[in-house]
Amino acid sequence: MKIRNFAIFALTVTLLFTANLVWAGNIVIKGSTTVLPIAQKVAEVYMKANPDVRISISGGGSGNGIKALIDGSTDIADSSRFIKSKEVKLAIEKGRYPVPFAVAYDCIVPVVHPSNFVSNLSMEQLKAIYEEEIKNWKDLGGPDRKIVVISRDTSSGTYEVWHEKVMKKARVYPGALLQASNGAVVQAVAKNKNAIGYIGLGYLDPSIKALTVNGVKGSEETTLNSTYPISRPLYMFTAGWPKGDTLNFINFVTHPQKGQKYVADAGYVPLY
Repeated sequence: MKIRNFAIFALTVTLLFTANLVWAGNIVIKGSTTVLPIAQKVAEVYMKANPDVRISISGGGSGNGIKALIDGSTDIADSSRFIKSKEVKLAIEKGRYPVPFAVAYDCIVPVVHPSNFVSNLSMEQLKAIYEEEIKNWKDLGGPDRKIVVISRDTSSGTYEVWHEKVMKKARVYPGALLQASNGAVVQAVAKNKNAIGYIGLGYLDPSIKALTVNGVKGSEETTLNSTYPISRPLYMFTAGWPKGDTLNFINFVTHPQKGQKYVADAGYVPLY
């Protein structure tokens, strides 16, 4: 009898433990490396307040995040650009209806090595550099050195915004060195005195030097008042109106006194 009672007790404990695993909230977030620091910072705080919820976060670019949303392998797609019409069409064909939630504002900042004494570039000069019409820093008032152009791959939302706002949809020249993330651009520029790249505001650090554009510094103020010319909103997309833990997390991210406090901590511009 004692053995039987012990077996029943053990089975009950096992079932309760398993039930906790099954019912514990799990949220998967994939996509933009620009939005990644925001998602990580807010998720850390959210999980502390909600210990039964587990949030898995990975980068890979805005395009890959939206692909994951379309194929059903993520609950939330981080994106530093708005979803494209062709992506909406693909999603709807699979019975998924993307819903956008703006979570922050950002600006894209051109960066160079700290030793470079160029401090400002116009939008026209940036375009010319990335088309390889300007090849040497001396033509911009800098040292007599060939410019090493660093760009993002085409799955990047940051690339998409740069392509539209700076390049006016012209092609980045084929010799540009492509990087898969904001962090990779920072590392590449920090190690090369001749390099220029572009990153989201939240990735600025002392290892690189931010340039002003058209004489305007990228900042919270210039992003919100639209005087900085390469600004954009950042998004989280869900497949249909979110429910359960996903809805609670989205509400937390966008709440003025909750998640939005941590947007600034991540180096970006809050919605409010």
